[in-house]
Amino acid sequence: MARLDSAAAGGANVLAFLDTLAWSEGTSTIVASDDGYNVLVGGQLFTDYRRHPKQKVWLPSYGIHSSAAGRYQILAGTWEAIVRAYGFNGRFTPEAQDLAAIKLLNECGALALIKAGRIAQAIARAAPIWASLPGAGYGQREHEMAAVLAMFITCGGEMQA
Repeated sequence: MARLDSAAAGGANVLAFLDTLAWSEGTSTIVASDDGYNVLVGGQLFTDYRRHPKQKVWLPSYGIHSSAAGRYQILAGTWEAIVRAYGFNGRFTPEAQDLAAIKLLNECGALALIKAGRIAQAIARAAPIWASLPGAGYGQREHEMAAVLAMFITCGGEMQA
């Protein structure tokens, strides 16, 4: 589960969406992980939360290198931009990862939709950031919309029509 409390996250729907993202990205399901917060792309684990690991991992099935890390698979460059823009101290702690994901959701216009329970619309806004969401279009594994919506409900979220 996300490490922020409901008030710090902006409500129960935001927490549920964060948990849904972690499931979608496949990080929170890695048994030996710290609920996904210490996962490198490809499934390896890191141990130091002092900074983003910035490790380039080769993904042969996609023919790319990626620096995605943490519960929400944040790229090193994205993390550095968040640190600069929002005055983060640079530490890649679980709480900082939660806040960074919320900042990204706000930047893409998904956060207000999540709070309003308009989750399918929020997913469409967030898909360009997270390749596992339906409609992302990166040529990587994408979940079906119905599965993501069902997980959101399982994580405690409430949807509006």
